Amino acid sequence: MSEADGLRQRRPLRPRVVTDDRQIPGTKDCSSFSGRVFRVTFLMLAVSLTIPLLGAMVLLDSPIDPQPLSFKEPPRLLGVLQPNTKLRQVERLFENQLIGPESIANIGDVMFSGTADGRVIKFENGEVDTIAQFGSGPCKTRDDEPTCGRPLGIRAGPNGTLFVADAYKGLFEVNPWKREVTLLLSSDTPIEGRKMSFVNDLTITRDGRKIYFTDSSSKWQRRDYLLLVMEGTDDGRLLEYDTETKEVKVLLDQLRFPNGVQLSPAEDFILVAETTMARIRRFYVSGLMKGGADLFVENLPGFPDNIRPSSSGGYWVCMATIRSTPGFSVLDFLSERPSIKRMIFKVTENYNFKNQNYN
Repeated sequence: MSEADGLRQRRPLRPRVVTDDRQIPGTKDCSSFSGRVFRVTFLMLAVSLTIPLLGAMVLLDSPIDPQPLSFKEPPRLLGVLQPNTKLRQVERLFENQLIGPESIANIGDVMFSGTADGRVIKFENGEVDTIAQFGSGPCKTRDDEPTCGRPLGIRAGPNGTLFVADAYKGLFEVNPWKREVTLLLSSDTPIEGRKMSFVNDLTITRDGRKIYFTDSSSKWQRRDYLLLVMEGTDDGRLLEYDTETKEVKVLLDQLRFPNGVQLSPAEDFILVAETTMARIRRFYVSGLMKGGADLFVENLPGFPDNIRPSSSGGYWVCMATIRSTPGFSVLDFLSERPSIKRMIFKVTENYNFKNQNYN
């Protein structure tokens, strides 16, 4: 044997992979059949969802006619805006005894509020007592509100009485000690040719003569607040009621959901929360700027509701919801997309979001 033959014999053998290429009978046919069934099922599901959606977009009317709104990018929640958990540490008063208390006022150590079931209530010595109701029951759902009434803004006057704004009934003065109710201004009274559909908050002068209040819309009622926000209707107003002359004046018009209102300590201007626009407007009632208006603050980190003075000379502003950044704010996203708003409310038109039990 030659040297070359010996080298060839000593060359290592390569491993050989043995595979079984035999196909189990019927496997390919079953896999193909399952894939076809899945595709057909998915297609039928997509068609069943798309056709009603397209039909709703074409045939149904939208309850709102939204206009595009423009917002700046929300401020980042840093520094003084940094989220905290302080409100989780508060003491809960009268828990499970109240239904939707809104504004709060006090006379001495006695507190007062208005609730979602149409009552004006008194908190004294650990007890809850009803002192007034502007409408009549039943008061179980939002659809009952127009007849039941919905007290919102409430303030203590200089003579130991309360001034109350009811969303459906108008402005009232209530003597909580005698339980006497006086209607000051009915919502049925047209103001400069327009009705008041959503009387909201109020603030009064120290002498009790002037009441400044908001009418959030002449089109939408309080129970339709979601439609008001989504449509961005600019028919809200700031008004003045004189308790002596009984005259009513429109101070600001074309507001988008005017909500909380607060007179300054010097009584020279009024702050108005314009909820839909995430800002607070200022109207001057005295001084060199009397009759003028400007922006007090804009591009808030949320959509403002009530405004009340703080002990430090500033103001407490409650936010109905936060505009997250970084994050996603639904209202900011939809503000410039009115067509999406229309489609949403066309599809959900048959869902009665108003008819919900308060409990």
